[in-house]
Amino acid sequence: MKLSKVEVGAGILPGLGAFVRQFAPQCRHRCAVVSDENVAPLFADRVLESLREAELVADLVIIPAGETSKTPAQAGALCEQLAELGLDRRSFLVSLGGGMISDLAGFVASIYLRGIPYVSVPTTLLAQVDSCIGGKTGVNLPAGKNLIGRFHHPAFVLADVETLRTLPDQIWNEGFAEAIKHGVIADAKLFDSIPEVTRENCEEFVRRNIALKAAIVTADEREATDARALLNFGHTLGHAIEQAAGYGRMLHGEAISLGLVAAAHVSVQRAGLSKADSDRIIDALQAKQLPVKLPLDFPREKIFAALKHDKKFENGRIRFVVAHAIGRASVSDRVTLADLEAATAALF
Repeated sequence: MKLSKVEVGAGILPGLGAFVRQFAPQCRHRCAVVSDENVAPLFADRVLESLREAELVADLVIIPAGETSKTPAQAGALCEQLAELGLDRRSFLVSLGGGMISDLAGFVASIYLRGIPYVSVPTTLLAQVDSCIGGKTGVNLPAGKNLIGRFHHPAFVLADVETLRTLPDQIWNEGFAEAIKHGVIADAKLFDSIPEVTRENCEEFVRRNIALKAAIVTADEREATDARALLNFGHTLGHAIEQAAGYGRMLHGEAISLGLVAAAHVSVQRAGLSKADSDRIIDALQAKQLPVKLPLDFPREKIFAALKHDKKFENGRIRFVVAHAIGRASVSDRVTLADLEAATAALF
């Protein structure tokens, strides 16, 4: 496996076309830039101009914003649009936006004409520190998140941290859920650095998160061992909460924040995580205005209905990621459904 070439910097978006020519020679002729109705007005003109200056034929495709667009129907409609634009096997896609866009466009790139390359241009903190790396693409089903998907690495990733300055505070903050997760599972110093990160100084922080995730993915691209599974810390219950809320009603990072709180609770009970470290995780989330409690009227029965379809269940057992201390985690097969019920109860 060869991971994507990644370029991180401030103000580098206008150089996209030149970077693609340099680092992604397979992306050599025609492309479609896939973005959403929130991001396209901010950055699409610059992206299209840069690609065209590099003598690449580029068209723009805009889809509705939000997780409700991440569906098989939207993927099929997007394939139809690519065909109408005349994209062929020598063509490529550019995903311009947050995690939803990169998941959807990457998935479409993996299936259109049995697979064409794509370039990822993440514009949210969550996408830059997490979803732009790793090759996981997919769409949701009513039964669960990302149940249809493929591994398809982008040919090139450009993360311009200046795009983060346009984000509403809520969208900026949600990205820290994944960064906090990275710190908990593998890098205590990264975790400690989070309070000092601002939109103006985040370039090295983004680069460090990308390097951490890339190292884990390189060791275990398809979760054949437990190495990559560590990235699922907080995601078992987080995904279930997101689905129970209804896609689009809770930000992904907000759902993962709640999943991290639940995972910390399980880790105290099952993995020796100290109460002090659990409290530090919760404090870090709260400092970024991320939720650590569910509303009392939240339908908890829907959480457990969603868990039945989680991809991490194997033969009726859950492979659950637990933290032993901030910076050290492992996958456990000792976590029971009763443990998850108790962790969920602690969220109310």
